[in-house]
Amino acid sequence: MHKSNTPPADRDYWQTPQWLFDALDSEFGFWLDAAASAENALCAHYLSESNDALTHHWSSNGAIWCNPPYSDITPWVAKAAEQCARQHQPVVMLVPCDPSTGWFSKALDSVDEVRLITDGRISFVNPATGRKGNGNSKGSMLLIWRPYVRPRQQFTTVPRSLLLALSGAVNRRDAA
Repeated sequence: MHKSNTPPADRDYWQTPQWLFDALDSEFGFWLDAAASAENALCAHYLSESNDALTHHWSSNGAIWCNPPYSDITPWVAKAAEQCARQHQPVVMLVPCDPSTGWFSKALDSVDEVRLITDGRISFVNPATGRKGNGNSKGSMLLIWRPYVRPRQQFTTVPRSLLLALSGAVNRRDAA
């Protein structure tokens, strides 16, 4: 078993790297970050612990991004399915690639797409230092809920290198 070197108070606050968010934002057009803090929010509109995203609506005028606390993913899966239907917006959730868990089985009841990120692991941003961390012990995947479609439970893959390239293209386009 892999033991984390991250202090317990910081374990659920690792930030999605900007390059990964940018690549996915170019596809989905995120409006709301549903599991954030003022220090790690990736959208102008976000829900923090004080907003308690698990008990409030994820009111959004666009797609919803969610990198939930990995210590307890199950309630986030249920909330994402509920809020996709209520908000009529796609919800994209970044989670560890672990199909042996109960939350993964629960997601399969409602998710439209499971997108495996292949060919490398994601290095998240350390909440204490603001620097890219190393040592992610698992790969990552995206759970994608889409409104107006019957959940297809389709499995797709995307290479990490393609996401990096897409992020670079987005940043070059924005700089031009």
